[in-house]
This record gives sequence, structure tokens and C-alpha cells, in this order.
Amino acid sequence: MTSPSEKPCTGPADPVQNVRGALRALGVEDTVITLEQEVPTAEAAAQALGCTREAIANSLIFELDDEPLLILASGAARVDTKLIAELLGSAKIRRASPEFVLEKTGQRVGGVAPLGHPQPIRTILDKSLAAHPVLWAGAGDHLSMFSTSYQQLLQITGAIELQVR
Repeated sequence: MTSPSEKPCTGPADPVQNVRGALRALGVEDTVITLEQEVPTAEAAAQALGCTREAIANSLIFELDDEPLLILASGAARVDTKLIAELLGSAKIRRASPEFVLEKTGQRVGGVAPLGHPQPIRTILDKSLAAHPVLWAGAGDHLSMFSTSYQQLLQITGAIELQVR
């Protein structure tokens, strides 16, 4: 039998429902909320949620050797792609195009969640996020977010912990 993380996401085309389904499949409480206004940036999300930008776990998709790389970075962090490439032993990481992001995640830029993608994506978790007891991450679209802890985010994504700046 294949484990859930090895199976492509075959659920509904609704990316938020894919995130909800992924959370439930992992035995994690579904804390997805839908906001009244779109929150396509960490700043907008922090304002809507009443938290700091540092507590927003941005899901940033990069291309690494023609494959997606998901970096979960603090909303206040600027990712040092040269550092990440060096740590991963690669020559170059570049920001993915919106089309690449949609193809690989099933979600649009500004609403990408750390899970609920058609296929598992190699993931890095910014160690600076550990300083926050509650983190907020995108849940598949520009209106939806979910709350989690650093340890839970690490567990549900299977991420590698790194300093990203």
C-alpha cells in the first residue's frame, strides 16, 4: 500500500479543500479560516489576523534544478537564495514563475499553502519561525489561512530546518 505522501492529490479541484483534506489525512486539526478580504501578502495577512509579519509562514516556491522547492519563511524574512543553494549543494535557485507555481502546487501565488499539493514538494522551514507560539500559513487561496505551531508545521511538511537569511 502506498503512503498518503506518495500519492498525488486527487481530491477536489478547490485548493482550500485540498489543504483541509491534507490536514485531516495527517490527523491534524483543521484550523482553516476564511477572511473577508484577500490577504495575498504577509503584511495584509498580519493586519487581518492581528499578528506580526514574523508570525506569518510565507510559502515561497523556487526552482531548484528544474524541480519545485518550497521555502516556508517568516513574513519578515528575505530569503538568501545564494545561501540556500550553497547549503543544498546546488548552483542556482530562482523564484518560480506564477505558471510554474500553479502547475506544481495547484495553488496561485499569494495563496500557496505548505501542503495540499498534487505531489510532495521538497520543503525548507525557516528556523526563525520557531520563535512564535502560533504561526499562520496560507490555505490555498487569497482568502484562507490556517494556524499551526512550528513543530506541527515541521511535522506535516517533512521540512528541513534551515536559516534562510
